[in-house]
Amino acid sequence: QVQLVESGGRSVGYGGSLTLSCTASGQTDLIASWGWFRQAPGKQREGIAVFDSFRTKTYANSVKGRFTISEDSAKKILYLQMTDLRFDDTARYYCAAARRESLARGDFEYWGQGSQVTVPD
Repeated sequence: QVQLVESGGRSVGYGGSLTLSCTASGQTDLIASWGWFRQAPGKQREGIAVFDSFRTKTYANSVKGRFTISEDSAKKILYLQMTDLRFDDTARYYCAAARRESLARGDFEYWGQGSQVTVPD
């Protein structure tokens, strides 16, 4: 199994910056792909940034150019650097990971508890 723990979420002013971290533990060698998702109350969860096994980074259009995903492979930490934050970025942010066999299905079976990011209107 894989355990994921997010940290770094807080309230930040409009136009501000923030970096989230996700630390993986357990059977981390099972991870073939991992990335960041977010969900606001009453809205669908959306994938915002994914770092796959081929080191390809994919971003949602809503965050492209503002957010950057990166990782420390040795320490098994995933980061999300966020800049130019706006009200619509307010959501609970989740780190998720997928096993190799799950990639074809597009499933991320391991999830953290989430970290809240709030950008006041």
